[in-house]
Amino acid sequence: MDQINFDSQKMAAILYEAYIENQPIEKDFIPASLPKNEAYRIQHALTNKKAVQANEALAGYKISLTSLETQELFHSDTPLYGALTTSALNSGNILLEAMSSPLIEIELVFIVKEELSVEDDSQAILEKTAVAPGIEVPDSRFEDWFPKISLGQVVADSAVAGKIVAGEPVEGLTYEQLDGIKGSLFFNGDEIAADTSSAVLDHPIHAVKWLIDELAVHGLQLEKGMAVSSGTFILPKKLEKGAYTASFEGIGEVSLNVE
Repeated sequence: MDQINFDSQKMAAILYEAYIENQPIEKDFIPASLPKNEAYRIQHALTNKKAVQANEALAGYKISLTSLETQELFHSDTPLYGALTTSALNSGNILLEAMSSPLIEIELVFIVKEELSVEDDSQAILEKTAVAPGIEVPDSRFEDWFPKISLGQVVADSAVAGKIVAGEPVEGLTYEQLDGIKGSLFFNGDEIAADTSSAVLDHPIHAVKWLIDELAVHGLQLEKGMAVSSGTFILPKKLEKGAYTASFEGIGEVSLNVE
């Protein structure tokens, strides 16, 4: 079999153009056979392009594939991460027409108060972060993407990063207070999905620890002020026009209005 030449800068440029123009691309523009390590190289190049060409600073990361169900959808045995730049942070209002093929998930968002390292255990992570109720709106630069793109394509496309909405952060939470808590998604006042934090690698703090360790492999780390969307409680739903609320037991609520 001929070896495929993965040009990370060229592929990052293709994804960046799709991002800036808000025009999704066909799946074969980025090979489905893209290995994970090459895909992360493309993602990092894409993040750099956003910083240099669009003046978008790195604002944090999102963690995907934190349940066996979502891992099976993309044939993975681990989670993956995607970079969040400043434009991903949303105040709670989205124009549907400004998105491509958006979905909606509910996630706890960890706000980093102090630099995190691989030496930090669960207790240290909790001491160095605050936890906010969150809504994530995944979106992709690929046409007809969910769940029809490969693992490598997901990684290269910044783990299909779209928008993140975070509510008021809560400090001083314990491991036990985040264990098995219920999260619910409401649409126009009706509950449409619910599950517990156990859906996120058995506990969301495990997802944050995974991210810290995985970033270190790539020479990266979580710095003060960054946000981490730690993994969805539910399978994603298609985003529609209307009013959404995500409610997390013992944490609080956050809302999103889609016009």
